[in-house]
Amino acid sequence: MRKEHDLIGEREVDPSVYWGIHTLRASENFPLTGIALSAHPELVVALAGVKEAAALAHLDLGTLPEERGRAIVRACREIRAGRLHDQFVVDVLQGGAGTSANMNANEVIANRALELLGRPRGSYAHLHPNDDVNRSQSTNDAYPTAAKLALYTAAGRLLDAMSVLRDAFAERGKAFAGTVKLGRTQLQDAVPMTLGQEFDAFALTVDDDVRLVRDARDALLEVNLGGTAIGTGLNADAGFADLAVAHLAAVSSAPVRSARDRVESTQGVGAFLRLSGALRQSALRLSKICNDLRLLASGPRSGLGEIRLPELQAGSSIMPGKVNPVVPEAVNQVCFDVVGADAAVCAAAQAGQLQLNAFEPLIVHHLLNSANRLDAACGLLAERCVAGIEANEDHLRVLVENSPGLATALNPVIGYQRATALARHCQATGVPVRELASRDGLLPDEQLTALLDPRHLVRPV
Repeated sequence: MRKEHDLIGEREVDPSVYWGIHTLRASENFPLTGIALSAHPELVVALAGVKEAAALAHLDLGTLPEERGRAIVRACREIRAGRLHDQFVVDVLQGGAGTSANMNANEVIANRALELLGRPRGSYAHLHPNDDVNRSQSTNDAYPTAAKLALYTAAGRLLDAMSVLRDAFAERGKAFAGTVKLGRTQLQDAVPMTLGQEFDAFALTVDDDVRLVRDARDALLEVNLGGTAIGTGLNADAGFADLAVAHLAAVSSAPVRSARDRVESTQGVGAFLRLSGALRQSALRLSKICNDLRLLASGPRSGLGEIRLPELQAGSSIMPGKVNPVVPEAVNQVCFDVVGADAAVCAAAQAGQLQLNAFEPLIVHHLLNSANRLDAACGLLAERCVAGIEANEDHLRVLVENSPGLATALNPVIGYQRATALARHCQATGVPVRELASRDGLLPDEQLTALLDPRHLVRPV
């Protein structure tokens, strides 16, 4: 065992691990979720990116010995490439506003850098987690900066998946452009439309939310790196903040910029709230779409039965032949989870006090989960469901031709009262509106044909 010291005392650390005494204490103190920091690889990579950018800034300034700085940079690049992620072991939920996560990163980077220098792990006299890896930083600027970078990455993947889903709906909209169906309001027959119009509306809904998430993602680019403890920059070397942010932009390939006011940026969580709100809206509207798909595909005999979803698996352990809308159901559950996560994020955001929000670990954990789960859900819905949807053409045509709602198209000619009587008669007898109107001599057949032409009904001039 190797011995390490902190302000509380001395502890023995397993010599096979790269983390140190701070990580050890945090692992003991926060056995909360059983989910380690490594469950969020974007955050691990981002933490390493922040530390690399800091080391590069110090190398430019000459405030860190060349040999130490280069070793830190090499260690960070290894972590960003996927190495040593299993050494990020602290729980995702922790007290201290992310101090345990920051120290976990500092210790792993320091001990790997020591190895690269030919030194044993724990020989911090030669390269120290705080004095060297964490130089000119605090948890309070390093952790939220890394969190924003991680979320920027996750949101980027989500935007790609949402775009795929939007395009899948648009493709089905084009395929169903000539398929006339009956629209519904309050689950009651309304007026005709095309199935293509219905799917085009789904595509536009997703596209609007793409723009919402994109705007929220851009807000994450303003970071407080260099602000140290409360945003004033105490203990940061002169010139460090601007250099570190510039290096971080290059390291991460994200156009990060220094916060307009580092004090506000350190205590404020506006960008996190904005992203959470965007994810919440996207989830709510995506859930509504999934509800519609399940309803449109309900049946096959006792439901609407207007579309057929791809058959993916047997739907019952007791009812032979039953097939369920499993993909929309699964996506619904992801959406419910995202809405619940937003509630937790909002609670944590308002609970921050004075110059720091101590609850950022919960905010970051939930936002990363939400973005990644929505990413998976959008891809799943597009590829395993929407792309294979078929229209029940014959059934749709019969529903339109026999709907009392067709009387609406005759309103401008025969008046609301007579159209109402016609609709009620159709509903009571089951005789189509067209046949009743013709039989009663309400309008000439040629005029009925024109007024009830499906092309006129779905796209009236």
